[in-house]
Amino acid sequence: MIRTQIQLTKSQAVALKRLAASKNVSIAQLIRRSIDQTLGTTHSVSLDERRKRALGVIGTFSSGQGNFTQWHDDLID
Repeated sequence: MIRTQIQLTKSQAVALKRLAASKNVSIAQLIRRSIDQTLGTTHSVSLDERRKRALGVIGTFSSGQGNFTQWHDDLID
């Protein structure tokens, strides 16, 4: 890792310290996670993978209405 130094406002430092304590992580870890999220490097899922996941749930849930496709236009109007 590369050591770096940043300057925070007092309110930012207090808020970070509180948040880090509540998550039981260090302030440095919290900052690294925030940077990763901002840069989009953490848990980045490709468009193809998101599409595959979305299509994968089709038909896995039921409304309990067996004939829904026959009268869905009536529900929307």
